[in-house]
Amino acid sequence: MARETAEIPAAAARLLADDTVSSIAGRVRAASPRIAVLCGRGSSGHVGVYLRYLFEARMGLLVSAAAPSVMTAYRKRPDMRDALFIVVSQSGRSPDLVIATEVARGLGALTLAIVNDAESPVAAAADLVLPIRAGPERAVAATKSVVGSMVAGARLVAELAGDADLRAAVGRVPDRLARALACDWSAWAQSLAAAPAAFVAARGYGFGTAREIALKLTETLRLPALGFSAAELRHGPRAAISPATPVLCLAQGDEAAAAVDDLVRDLRAGGETVFSAGGAADNLPWIGSDHPICDPVAMLVPAYRAIERAARARGLDPDNPPHLSKITRTL
Repeated sequence: MARETAEIPAAAARLLADDTVSSIAGRVRAASPRIAVLCGRGSSGHVGVYLRYLFEARMGLLVSAAAPSVMTAYRKRPDMRDALFIVVSQSGRSPDLVIATEVARGLGALTLAIVNDAESPVAAAADLVLPIRAGPERAVAATKSVVGSMVAGARLVAELAGDADLRAAVGRVPDRLARALACDWSAWAQSLAAAPAAFVAARGYGFGTAREIALKLTETLRLPALGFSAAELRHGPRAAISPATPVLCLAQGDEAAAAVDDLVRDLRAGGETVFSAGGAADNLPWIGSDHPICDPVAMLVPAYRAIERAARARGLDPDNPPHLSKITRTL
């Protein structure tokens, strides 16, 4: 996990050196979809959360999250005409994702696989394939393939929206990722040592990142953790937060930042244990703001590094968590 996290900047540069996304964007434009349907499990599902905000906020395209069990367990066939079906997968080998992609294609969707293994069954099932090009990933906890999937999605949206500013920002991502490797978030990770649970909060473009970091805490540190929207956390989840349950808050420099800053201020006023990056009252090292779509992706890097180091400090193996495997075959 440590080695693969360190490889993230180079993997992102490899991805951006490939212009496959231009031809894919042309096919999507020609199809003129009325809706996008995102399909993925675990970390790939969190990439889907990130992409939902990009497609809806930057393109005005309504997005739905796919429920593969509708097609696999219940054997129903929803109307997929004029839909763009995007499946995100690291291995591309989970049977439910393969079947969902095949069914969506058969029902009239234009199907796109964002996948690390371009020769995988999911890739073969899709009309279009956007390779992540992250290279082999051996740790069970995915890192560089997650970041690569987000970068690939951001680049695709920049092309589809004709957004020159976003396109330029995506081009700066490898350098930003390299700089983020130097950010030490160990103070946050150390606060988790005796915690019974943990929370991660963000909003808008950062919500997928919050969900992903919470998952890494659960699978790598074996700590129950939940990722929430900064707005949603103020509802029921707020009652479960105490000084013993650290909260990591992430903000990007856009219209959603004020909600995160307000949450940080209120939690601190309540005596809670709060760590923040990217906002008005940071207490974690950060590289500063660039583009609000790209910054939450870069925030994964110091979080991954801190989690991996914390696992080893506790005698845990971050590369091989119990009861998990690299390829999860669900149906």
